[in-house]
Amino acid sequence: MLKLTKRTEYGLIALTHLAKRQGEVVPAREIGEQFPVPKRLLAEVLKDLGHAGLVESTRGARGGYALTRSPESISLAEVVSALEGAPQVSGCGDLGMARRDGECDVQAVCPIRSPLHRLKDRIWSLLDSTTLGSIAGGGATGPLTASAAHLDPQHR
Repeated sequence: MLKLTKRTEYGLIALTHLAKRQGEVVPAREIGEQFPVPKRLLAEVLKDLGHAGLVESTRGARGGYALTRSPESISLAEVVSALEGAPQVSGCGDLGMARRDGECDVQAVCPIRSPLHRLKDRIWSLLDSTTLGSIAGGGATGPLTASAAHLDPQHR
């Protein structure tokens, strides 16, 4: 159902590694050696994270990447947004219901539009309130784990 892209997974892996080495410049090669991620894709992800202002790069023999802010001030929403955009919960266009002008044929009477938008807003809020620091610590604490039960239909 809802799934992060590989780009975002690799970005989070790289960012958590940088968070654990906060204040240091870490070569992309080190991240690639420690975690089995494709080097080319890792380089693209780090470049995108740099464009988003989440990491800065240093060139040269002692070059690499470092976080631009503390891990506690970087939200997962920022990371997801930088690497894949805002989350999509429904794809009415994929179901053949979209008209040529981009509007949905059943939009005026759709019974799932508002509930799905509320779900998307809750997921985004959860990502926004969960920091890189909370996942880099390795523990099961923070808003993401504390609130995840609210998204699980079996916990209702």
